[in-house]
Amino acid sequence: MRQPPPVASVESDGGAPTSPVWDRPAEEAFREFYEASFGDVVAMLYALTGGMSDAHDLAQEAFCRAWQHWRTVESRDVPVAWVKRVAANLAISQARRRSVARRYLSRLRPEHVPEISADHVGLTDALRRLPAQHCRALVLHYLADMPVAGIAELLGVREGTVKSWLFRGRHALAELLRDPAEPAPREGRS
Repeated sequence: MRQPPPVASVESDGGAPTSPVWDRPAEEAFREFYEASFGDVVAMLYALTGGMSDAHDLAQEAFCRAWQHWRTVESRDVPVAWVKRVAANLAISQARRRSVARRYLSRLRPEHVPEISADHVGLTDALRRLPAQHCRALVLHYLADMPVAGIAELLGVREGTVKSWLFRGRHALAELLRDPAEPAPREGRS
């Protein structure tokens, strides 16, 4: 099993712990407790959550709380039981929050999503094969219904540049979407 992450010692500029409650023997006692118990707490949390990342995060939080209340926790017959209870409560709270979030998100989903047509797939594929600026101009103008001036402002170019991209993009797109069985259009005709 992996070693627990090290316990950080919070010290002031003078080298003494910042909290008056903490002295070296208490800090050492907590460190020993942490190193001896961390693996058991993680194992319990992994069984509860099914995820090693969640188990480690929740174990860290439980030990942080034990650190904050070390005098009380240390005086118990089985200090690790206190940490495990806190850790289990954290896991249950996390599962509840996630469940509420899932229910909320499921209500936001539309009940009916229309299927994507073969024409839409073909158009999207053809758009992706165009140069990026032509694709952006066509999508913003025809699908997002933006005027040329709005596209120019959004992309930071002149209106004439957008018009050029639209012109070239339409012709390239028409060529990509053309049925190979049909003859190519003659130049000069629209």
